[in-house]
Amino acid sequence: MSVTGILGKKIGMTQLFDDRGDIHPVTVLKVGPCVITQLKTVAKDGYDAAQIGLVEFVKASKVNKAMTGHFAKSNVPPVREIREVQLESVTGGEDDQTAKAGDRITVEIFNETKFVDVIGNSKGRGFAGVVRRHGFGGGPKSHGHMFQVQGSIGASSFPSRVFPGQRMPGHMGTNQVTVRNLRIRGIDVEDNLLLVEGAVPGARDGYVLVSKSKAPPRERRGFAGAETRDALKASKKAAAGGKKK
Repeated sequence: MSVTGILGKKIGMTQLFDDRGDIHPVTVLKVGPCVITQLKTVAKDGYDAAQIGLVEFVKASKVNKAMTGHFAKSNVPPVREIREVQLESVTGGEDDQTAKAGDRITVEIFNETKFVDVIGNSKGRGFAGVVRRHGFGGGPKSHGHMFQVQGSIGASSFPSRVFPGQRMPGHMGTNQVTVRNLRIRGIDVEDNLLLVEGAVPGARDGYVLVSKSKAPPRERRGFAGAETRDALKASKKAAAGGKKK
């Protein structure tokens, strides 16, 4: 059994060029090193999972007695962020590789992976109105109108109340967001850096959980990147074949 995910931080965004000269926007993530602080089992907890923590410097005075005892059971250093990740069965050579408490996790777990899922908290936007929060069109924008208001929210005779879930002004952001199937564009083992194509939720230095994609997309012909044929040449070839007929 081995872990399928790792904790990290969002560094920022940049861009890369592939072998064909195409540009790709990528997000740089500093993932790991992490340590397994606890293993959950079906017999004891009802499910299989690994509790991992991001190795960062934490003062002993900032850790309460309960967490101090929890870390002491596995003989691991105190960590700031803790998450649970799934386990997968991996057969390596003669015997199975079994994860255990205290094991170190690095970015190398993604060496044979093409797509990952990233979970993070979106940026906080504070108190926002319906135009910004829900994309409402607003009212008339002429003089004398407050066009960024939601207007009427319910009838007086029926139902004489506001339905639950009505879209209203309120706190915007700081929600858990999952972005699936981001393609890995580069791995730096020495600096624990992972480059994924696309945007990742959250602000810079925000914590993210990166795991192997649960449902990776099927790479069809013409959609697999640099390994496929050139679309322009393919279209010219198809057009030339049609003229011959």
